[in-house]
Amino acid sequence: YDDFLGRLAISRIYEGEIKTGDNVFIKKTDGNISKGKITKLFVFKGMQREEATQVKTGDIAIIAGLPEIYIGETICEREEQPALPNIEIDQPTISLDLLVNDSPFAGQDGEFVTNLQLKERLEKELEINVGLKIDFSRNESYQVSGRGELHIAILLENMRREGYEMQVSQPKVIIKEENGQKLEPFEEALIDIPKQYSGKIIRKLGRRKGIISQMEEHNGSMRIIFIVPTRGLLGYRSQFVVDTKGEGIFCSRFLEFRPFAGAIKNKETGSLVSTGEGKALGFSLNNLQKRGELYIGPGTEVYEGMVFGNTSKGDDIQANPIKGKQLTNVRSSSSDEAIQLIPPVQLTIEKGLEIMDDDEYLEITPKNIRLRKKYLTKTERIRANRKNK
Repeated sequence: YDDFLGRLAISRIYEGEIKTGDNVFIKKTDGNISKGKITKLFVFKGMQREEATQVKTGDIAIIAGLPEIYIGETICEREEQPALPNIEIDQPTISLDLLVNDSPFAGQDGEFVTNLQLKERLEKELEINVGLKIDFSRNESYQVSGRGELHIAILLENMRREGYEMQVSQPKVIIKEENGQKLEPFEEALIDIPKQYSGKIIRKLGRRKGIISQMEEHNGSMRIIFIVPTRGLLGYRSQFVVDTKGEGIFCSRFLEFRPFAGAIKNKETGSLVSTGEGKALGFSLNNLQKRGELYIGPGTEVYEGMVFGNTSKGDDIQANPIKGKQLTNVRSSSSDEAIQLIPPVQLTIEKGLEIMDDDEYLEITPKNIRLRKKYLTKTERIRANRKNK
């Protein structure tokens, strides 16, 4: 999409030639035919595009002037010419809710923070991101559906860099209903790892309903191909990096929708939830780091309901990271020991989407990425849990 030329069609010329000013027929994938006129032509020269007046068979060209053109449609010189085979676009497999940031720190970093500004940006994204689907029918949030966590994370990262501020819910796989049967997306995961890590990887993907379809060994390395539900891969990539010590290669592709595979427990850790607002202190973090991993360091601003770390067990813990050392006249041998803090885990959009829980939001601003509970106070969370039960 170009702000001056509108929608652009990137096309391959299979037969004949096309010139600026030509009147053409567009054969739609549903069998309908529309008319259009070529206003501009461009060809690729390396990474750049160069304007042309004519393109011939075999050229890859950018065509302007067809505002309703879409992927898979055929541009013809004459109405009776046959259409080329349709191009299928992979359907979205996961979705999440995108909404206005309403945390206590909302509006501090972002330039575009309102609901209308988010809607306009998402509508613009649909012009160029054909694999994305967005439901604008809701009043308080927009349902964004994409072909995986990375697909949506790229959109969120681009918006963050452009000055947008927002929050998103936990990604969920898209479940379909056909003939009374629940269907979910399955993927083929191809894994190359050193042989010594194969047992751990097979065990963990087995828990996530992964089935081995092929396995072979070559020079001390293992290549294993799994068929696994998309649900089973949510939140797994960061674990894979840790389990293989960065030596493994992991890639996946969408296969098809298959019958629902049953319950999968992806998350084995809980959350450290702040009970206070202010700057985190090293004294408190030193004690709390024994419970699990921290996402913040000393001096980081926190608010009530913000998730600043995880716990090694699956239960959430309410803690106060801003609590300072109590100053008294009483001294002990261990009271003045040096504080040694483990470097915190860097929270990125991809990491946040993987580790967040169902009752949490990922707060995304141009300068900060934070994890928070949907309900900030403990009372609100208890009330919401009772309501859900």
